[in-house]
Amino acid sequence: MSARPYITCRELIDFIADYLDGALTQIQANDFTRHLDICPSCRAYLATYQVTIRAGKEALRYDDSANEDAPEDLIRAILKIRDR
Repeated sequence: MSARPYITCRELIDFIADYLDGALTQIQANDFTRHLDICPSCRAYLATYQVTIRAGKEALRYDDSANEDAPEDLIRAILKIRDR
């Protein structure tokens, strides 16, 4: 019996969200990590993807105290543009 072929970089990118969510089957997860073991570009891509996800979550955290120092005119102007 021959070894399973490696997934491609494109396949890895297509499955990256499912991999991080733990939604891949065991075979798919093994194929994913096998590819990472041999592909420094995909390891770098995965690391960048994870940083981006963390930054996005951090940006979406809402803090009311951040608005306390904002000028009222600025807030109104931003809301006006946003509602267009």
